[in-house]
Amino acid sequence: MAMKAMKAKKAKKSGKSLGKGMKKKAKRVSKVARGKRAKSSVFRGTKEKTGGGLTKSGLVKNKVGKVVSKKKHEFGKKIYNKGIKRWIEAVMKARKALNLKGYVSVGGSSAPGKALLTKARALYKK
Repeated sequence: MAMKAMKAKKAKKSGKSLGKGMKKKAKRVSKVARGKRAKSSVFRGTKEKTGGGLTKSGLVKNKVGKVVSKKKHEFGKKIYNKGIKRWIEAVMKARKALNLKGYVSVGGSSAPGKALLTKARALYKK
C-alpha cells in the first residue's frame, strides 16, 4: 500500500497582524464594602452598602467617632438606660461620698472596696 502524501504546512503570519485580538474589559468594581472599615467606607460614600446590607441611611457615628449601625446604637442606649445606668450612677455617687480616688474594686478585699459596695447598694435601692 502506498502512503498518503502529507499536506504542506501553512506559512506563519507575521508578528504585526498577530497582536490585534479583542480588547480586555475593565474589571467591575464592587459596590459592597467588606472588612474592618466597611461601615466607614459606606458612610463616606465610596461604597453603596455593607456585606450585611446596611446603607448610609442605616449608619451613624457614635460619640467616639466610630461608624455604627443606627438600630444597634439605639438598642444599646435603650438597654443601658433600662439596666445598668442606675447602678453606675450609684457607684459614682458612692465614690464621691467616700472621697475615693483612683482604682478601687467594688466589693474587693480591701476596706474601701467593701465600703464602696455597701454605699453603692444603699444608693441603688433609693
